[in-house]
Amino acid sequence: MFCHVGDIVIHAQVEGPATAPAVLLLHSLGTTLHMWDPQAAALSRRFRVIRMDMRGHGLTDAPPGPYRMEQLVQDALGLLDALGVREAHVGGVSIGGRIAMGMAARAPSRVLSLMPCDTALEFQPAETWQERIAAVERGGIPAIAEATMGRWVLDQSLASSHGLRRMLLRTDPVGWLGCAAALRDCRKEEILGRIRCPTTIVVGDRDVSTPPSAAQAIHEAIPDSRLVTIAEAAHIPNFEREQAFTAAILAHMKLVTALPADTAEAGMAVRRQVLGAAHVERSDAAVTALDAPFRDFILEGVWGRVWTRPGLSHRDRSLLCLAMLAALGHHEELRLHVRATRNTGVTVEEMGEALLQVAAYAGVPAANAALRVAKDTLREMEDA
Repeated sequence: MFCHVGDIVIHAQVEGPATAPAVLLLHSLGTTLHMWDPQAAALSRRFRVIRMDMRGHGLTDAPPGPYRMEQLVQDALGLLDALGVREAHVGGVSIGGRIAMGMAARAPSRVLSLMPCDTALEFQPAETWQERIAAVERGGIPAIAEATMGRWVLDQSLASSHGLRRMLLRTDPVGWLGCAAALRDCRKEEILGRIRCPTTIVVGDRDVSTPPSAAQAIHEAIPDSRLVTIAEAAHIPNFEREQAFTAAILAHMKLVTALPADTAEAGMAVRRQVLGAAHVERSDAAVTALDAPFRDFILEGVWGRVWTRPGLSHRDRSLLCLAMLAALGHHEELRLHVRATRNTGVTVEEMGEALLQVAAYAGVPAANAALRVAKDTLREMEDA
């Protein structure tokens, strides 16, 4: 897909359940969103994975540079805005990791957690970048291709290394130069002391571009962060050490999206949101020693562990409840969940379609009885 963001059109790819938590993945200098292919395949089973070709790369526009790191941060935030995504977990490799940290520093409410990989707080010395910039200005991307691949991977004979080389050689020199200037000019003071979200830093143990010492500096700068080292990996381990790198990313996501320790508390919050605070208060006021254990079981086991899962929206779960309760003839619970549609967003038309599906697959008598209950309940809701 393509999205207008500021002064450019950004190419992006979105995969996974639309209602699941969003994960934004940012690539390195001289690659494209496809450097994240293995990890996107694993993450998209449970998360809404968003990848973008950054400014000057892939199919995204490449206006003349130099670019600024703040500009690249704004591009990423602007893409989330264009997609209607309020907040996301953000990961990035090399410049992508630095952009991710810039997002967390500039817009902390937008970044749920961070995965900066093989990156640094700043990329010094500036003279080194100026030499590379001069080489590309004279001879294009081929002038720095061999040296770059030597830093990126340990084994250039792998098929995945050939894929990385192709990405590099197809990079627009204008875009490469613009982003290289952003790396040359960024400073650690822009982000130091401003990142507080859960963070896992990942680095290859043989990365010479942003070595483990650079990852350690990030680790020390971000409170309560975790540091994971990938063995026998250089600057871009996404393909060369695919399994270990993907495992590190999945472990981070499991850690930051785990159920709260108090699942009853989480369940109570969702129960109030779906059924309404007034109903919950009336129901809890009637709890006795006889049914208190049952209430706690429902809070933890159903509301706390099922309704809080990211795979389905509350609206989707509401529709499923209506259909299943109708099919099973549980009319008292059906009344409760018909009332809950005021909070879950299920429309009367959608409810009718769900009960028609019940007629087709669970029988006309079950659907007919459920329709009577639903109509009576809706009438009571209008009169209330």
